[in-house]
Formats: sequence, C-alpha cells, structure tokens
Amino acid sequence: MGYRLKRVQKTKPLKKIKEVDEIFENVNKANCESDENPKSLRISIGTKSHLKLGEFSRNGKAGDLEPKKALNHDMKASGSLVPFGVLDVLSRELAIIFGTSNETSDFICGCLELWWEQNKEKYAQIIQLVMNPDNGPQLASNRTQFIRRMVEFSKKAGIEIRLVYYPAYHSKYNPIERCWAILETHWNGELLDSTVKLLDGRDL
Repeated sequence: MGYRLKRVQKTKPLKKIKEVDEIFENVNKANCESDENPKSLRISIGTKSHLKLGEFSRNGKAGDLEPKKALNHDMKASGSLVPFGVLDVLSRELAIIFGTSNETSDFICGCLELWWEQNKEKYAQIIQLVMNPDNGPQLASNRTQFIRRMVEFSKKAGIEIRLVYYPAYHSKYNPIERCWAILETHWNGELLDSTVKLLDGRDL
C-alpha cells in the first residue's frame, strides 16, 4: 500500500515564548561580535542523552558480511556513558568527552575545565569565551551551582566568559546539536557493547 518506516524528525518547536524573535536577535548580535573579534572564541556546548552499553540494535547499517545479532530480551545495559561536546564554531573543531556520572552542573563544568586545560595553549590569545548553551536545567542561567562553577572557571582561566542562550524550546538551532547526528552516523549499525568500541573509532 506504499507505507514504509520513516525516522522521526524534529520539526517546528511545539512551544514558543513571545520573546523568541528578540532573543534570536540578541544571540545573533553577540555571536557576530565574537566571530569578528580575534581575541574572542565562540563555542557551542551541550550533552547527548545517556548511551547504554550492550548488544542493542541501533537501527543503522553495518558493512559486515554476516548480519549482526542484537538482543531482543534481557535488555539490561552493562553500563552507560554521557557524551559532552564542545564545538569551536568557526574552525569546526569538535571535542567530545564521555563521562560516567549523571548530567549535572558539576559534570558539565568539569568537562569544560578539562577541555580548556587541554587546549589553552592553542587559544593563548583568547581573553573572552562566548558559550552557546541550550536552556537545559543543569546549565540554565538561574542554576546557582552552574553559575558558581562558571565564575570559578573564569577566575582560574583568567578569561571573560559570556553565556549566550538560545530561546527555550529552540535548542535544535545550537550548532552542537548537529554533531550528534554525525556521531550516530559514525557508529551506524555497530553494537556498542564496550567502551572500547564506543571510544575507539578504529574498532568500528
């Protein structure tokens, strides 16, 4: 009858606040100011949902001669990891850090500090860090623990930090969100039953 399975795609936001246009105008202005300033670095940050380790079907395609066999019962995961991404928007360099903790403010800030420590020499000329986060509860501007950690990070790194939030219910416009689809394509139909397969691209 012409029916076939289709992937669920993000469409227009189900909710919209009245200040959306004004917020986007401010976001675009702040982003442009950062992109035009050689001493400012704009990064897009965000987390992906927990990845469960196990022989689970991922709805992808693998190039193996023999089909992979995934579990259809006893779906208990052997572990889980949380990916946190940092995207240098202009250079398009992406760093992904995998953690075993829950997606908390401390986890997010810890990943940011680790990323900066590993890259601060490359960005030695940077005096301002402009971050594009979504409006998730763990990194919202009214999240006391997150803001406190950001202030501590700013003082420790000796740089100005500016948080530029996208409107609520519009996180798909944050550039980091596009990277998760690429990551899924990279894994494709692989059974992520170990951290080695998940982290080491040579095994995929």
